[in-house]
Parts: sequence; structure tokens; C-alpha cells
Amino acid sequence: MATQVNASVLHGARDLRLEGRELPPLGANDVQVAVKATGLCGSDLHYFGHFRNGDILVREPLTLGHESAGVVTAVGSGVTSLQVGDHVALEVGQPCEQCALCREGRYNICKDMKFRSSAKAYPHAQGTLQEQITHPASWCHKLPSGVSLELGALVEPLAVALHALDRARLAPGSTVLVFGAGSVGLLCAALSKAVSEARVVIADIQADRVKFAVDNGFADAAVVVPMQRPDTVEAKLEFAKQVAEKVKATAGGDGKPFGEVSATYECTGVETCLQASIYATAPGGRIMLIGMGNPIQTLPISAAALREVDLVGVFRYANTYPRVIELLASKNPRLPDFTKLITQRFAGMENIPKAFDMAARVKDDAGNLVLKVMVDM
Repeated sequence: MATQVNASVLHGARDLRLEGRELPPLGANDVQVAVKATGLCGSDLHYFGHFRNGDILVREPLTLGHESAGVVTAVGSGVTSLQVGDHVALEVGQPCEQCALCREGRYNICKDMKFRSSAKAYPHAQGTLQEQITHPASWCHKLPSGVSLELGALVEPLAVALHALDRARLAPGSTVLVFGAGSVGLLCAALSKAVSEARVVIADIQADRVKFAVDNGFADAAVVVPMQRPDTVEAKLEFAKQVAEKVKATAGGDGKPFGEVSATYECTGVETCLQASIYATAPGGRIMLIGMGNPIQTLPISAAALREVDLVGVFRYANTYPRVIELLASKNPRLPDFTKLITQRFAGMENIPKAFDMAARVKDDAGNLVLKVMVDM
């Protein structure tokens, strides 16, 4: 007899409903996982608020959620790597595993990728905001005893940050600029400091966010980007140059100005931030394109080309989950306390709509920053 589980299902913009769903049967190489902790992501918010994410339209009722960890409740007959009771972080992208990109290890850009909570593939791969899921054991990563389920849910955005770090290829003694002090920007900053021992300056329009980053060890220095909205190309480029100069003049804890940086993580998708990234990055440096903004932007491309500043795409992650989990278990003293990133928690599936409402805010009713909202299932 089929198992019924409760699921949070999006039927339209801001229309979330709790519904029963049949749990797919357990295959020989699958496990069933009781989802315990799920962080809400920016893409989830776009689907919730608009029933679309950019030009990707939702074409059938969709369960959101992909930053998740849980407890194994059943294992298939062919599974030897996991057993009932194991705590796991869920890597929810399921590539074809056969194409040239998958064979190269670049499965994150597999053309046949099915990613839970994304409406790009049809039928949609349903997300993790449900009581249990059936998932391939090979994409479930066991958590050691010292890594909590909440930290397990943060493995997914940390995997994005580590993949960006892989793509940045930072040399020892690098300086790094991060545009955007949301959760992904904060994690990019933290891993650059901890793994590459880089000096990191973080920039955002929200002063409280960059202060949080410095006060809690995610970054070394902060820049508050002025709230300006230039309306011509010329005015935008002039403003971007001013922001870049502000970054260069900023001093870290050692008192030294950052100057032109070795690499920039652009985590906002905002046109003027990408323009400023080009002006702020040193010759031979790299800009990691992480934020998903307007797909068509005007850039001072000659300022990049003539100084061989590379614009590097970053899409999700590949082969980073095991390394993130190892890093979390390492107790590396250079790592910040990642649990401080979880600023609001909501218990129970009935409170998922409230969690989404909160995740769309800058601050909660008590004046606390909203960075990562976690649903405790």
C-alpha cells in the first residue's frame, strides 16, 4: 500500500496549501528520508511571490524547498552506504549521469538536470517541503555526529559558495570583494577567509547586514553602497566607478586599504554592482557571476577585456557537498558560527506560509535582521 505524506504545495502566487501526496516507491538504490530542516532560498521566494522565477514559469502545482537535511527512514535493497537513522544532507539535483558534462564532473550544468523545487524541467521535480521524500542514496550525504540537522540544511548554500571558491582559484594572499550580504554572499565571504585565508570586504545597501558580516567574522571590512538609482548608462557607469573607488579605499582590520581586489563575488544580480565589480577587480582577476538579476545588462566590457578580468559563471555546485560537510566537522577556527546565519525559525508545516512571509522581509517585528529563515519540520 502506498504511503501518504503531507506536502506544502504552491498552486499560484502566495497560494500555499497543505495536501496529501503519495510517496514514490523505494527503489533498490534509493532511501526514504524524513525531512527535518529546510532553509528558504531566494529562488523559493520568487516562485512563492510570482509563481515564476525569471522566465521560468510554474506549469503545475509545485512543492518548494531544496536546502534540506533529514533522517533516513528506509533503505533500498542495494544501498550499503546508509542505514535507517542516519542523518543526511540532501543534494537535490538529479543529473542524467551519462552525458559528457556529467562524465567530466560538471553535472551541475547537465542539460537534463532535474532539480527539486525548480520549474525548469517538466514534469517538475517536487521540492523538500514535505514530510518524507524518496531520493537516490548517492545524492544523500551522511552527516557526522557533530554536525546538526540545521547545519546540514546549510550545506546546500555552502556548496554554492565552495563551488564559487573553486571557480575563483584564489592565490595565497588574495583580496576579495563580495557584493551582496545575503546568505550566499556571507557564505562566499566566510569560505574565502577560512579556506583561502583571503582578506575580504563585503558591500551591500543595508548597513546592518555588512555590520553583521564583520561583527561575526564573515568578512574583514564593510562598505555600505549608497541608495542611488541612476537612470542613464553614463550615470550608472559613473556611479559604479564611485562605488569601486570606495571599495579600494576601504581598510581592513590591519589598516591596509584593499585597493583593486584579486576576485569579486557578484551575488546581487544588480547591474551597477556588476559594473562596479569590473572597475574594482585588478588586472588578471576574476568576477564570479552568482546573483540572478536582469538577464540583459550594459557592461563596460572593454574595462574587463583590456585588463584580462575574467567574468566567470557560477551555477549551483558540483562535487562540493562532501568537502562542505568535512569543513563543518573540522572545527576550523577560521570558520564563523554558521548557526548565527539562521535568524528566524518556524516549527511545523502549517507555519510554512508565515516562514515565506518572513523570508521576504529585511527585518522582523523585533527589528532583527532576516538572513536565513529555517523551517523545522
